Amino acid sequence: MKEKKIYILLTDTGSFFTRIIKFYTKKPYNHASIAFDQHLMEIYSFGRKNPRNPFNGGFVKEDIQGNLFKQARCSVYCCTVTDDELRKMNDYINRMEAQKALYRYNLIGLFAVAFNRPLKRRNAFFCSQFVATVLLECGIAAFDKPLSLITPYDLQESPRFDLVYQGKLADFYTETGMEMMHAN
Repeated sequence: MKEKKIYILLTDTGSFFTRIIKFYTKKPYNHASIAFDQHLMEIYSFGRKNPRNPFNGGFVKEDIQGNLFKQARCSVYCCTVTDDELRKMNDYINRMEAQKALYRYNLIGLFAVAFNRPLKRRNAFFCSQFVATVLLECGIAAFDKPLSLITPYDLQESPRFDLVYQGKLADFYTETGMEMMHAN
């Protein structure tokens, strides 16, 4: 049986919106995504539906080779999973992707995090809340606080994940010795 891995990508894109979040959190990363391949080509999050419009957000399959991530700094974390865990995650993501029009970005939830007030909204997530929900629903990780308060920093603290890369996202492929894959 081949070893299966999933990845958490934490980024700082340097955009105006992320600079505001970073000013408040004082943490290096303010966006979280989950990936199902070592090349980070199958990567999901809650974020901008259109990279040029920060106000239209929801469930997205991200393109880390696009302009939004061009200058991003990042940390990549890895976790080995069982076939069953991977199947559950793929099923969860596929269901969400099939109904992505029902989901929206939880901007109000970000303000609730700032005041340390849990706020669960139906079909609304911000990026780290989404990643944490996938991990919890599929039995990968548990958290000691409500999912609506999970930040990218909390994700990197999960004992099940190991740091595999830190630096400029554009340098990820060369510094890890991987060949860059191109999305079709």
